Amino acid sequence: MDFAKFKYDQEKKEREAKKHQKQVQIKEIRVKPNIDDHDYQVKLRHAMEFLQKGNKVKVNLIFRGREMSHKDLGQRVVDKFIADLSKSGQMEKPPVLEGRSLSMVFAPNK
Repeated sequence: MDFAKFKYDQEKKEREAKKHQKQVQIKEIRVKPNIDDHDYQVKLRHAMEFLQKGNKVKVNLIFRGREMSHKDLGQRVVDKFIADLSKSGQMEKPPVLEGRSLSMVFAPNK
């Protein structure tokens, strides 16, 4: 068998396999600790839509200025997100404080 023909067949199989793969994207939702209830509901609705479409959702809670001294307010918002999103997806990465942001990742239910 000719090596060039073999290589061509291999590349053709790889291209065909790549067509049937689904790219999982990570969508990010940014919130602040003093988020209003309606704004929270809008962000939650977007997160649920992303999970239903099969994307992962990264919830990023950002502290500004003196908000760092009130981490308990941010933790309440994150706990509320966890409770509300547990129906649509499962937590892949628990909330972790990285500098001035508290972030977690949700994956869609299988």
